[in-house]
Amino acid sequence: MGKVHTLTKVLAAVRAAKKRGKTVVATNGCFDIVHVGHVRNLSNAKALGDVLVVGINSDASVRRNKGPSRPLVPQRERAEVLAALASVDYVFIFGEKTPFDWIKKLRPHIHVKGGGADVKKHPAFPAQKAAVKAAGGRLVLVPHVAGNSSSHIIRKMIR
Repeated sequence: MGKVHTLTKVLAAVRAAKKRGKTVVATNGCFDIVHVGHVRNLSNAKALGDVLVVGINSDASVRRNKGPSRPLVPQRERAEVLAALASVDYVFIFGEKTPFDWIKKLRPHIHVKGGGADVKKHPAFPAQKAAVKAAGGRLVLVPHVAGNSSSHIIRKMIR
């Protein structure tokens, strides 16, 4: 669990990394059921810089975004699974519906969004892109891995 911290501790680690000239990459998501799409996106994100920070939605935030039956996996367990991945350097849990507030505080050089070009159709995309730009970073889209999403896996399990 050495990679899971509060946002305050992650901010301090990021400031130190930036002072050492490291490129900080951030991403976020629910990560309810971690699958190959998540692993590939995180690996692609890490390849863009030196330090990868992952913000995961709290249980309450996931319920607001995905509905009352989610998440299936509690936030501490989701954080622990992500922290076990070699590509991930830091994990923190955030309670807001969107990552905009912590992006402004963290000020990553790069913020990675999974989903490729399709994500541009999401109503929150313009605001997220603006938040990253306002924080002095750039938004990078990584390709969606077809057929891989937590929602898709859940639907398959129910059938």
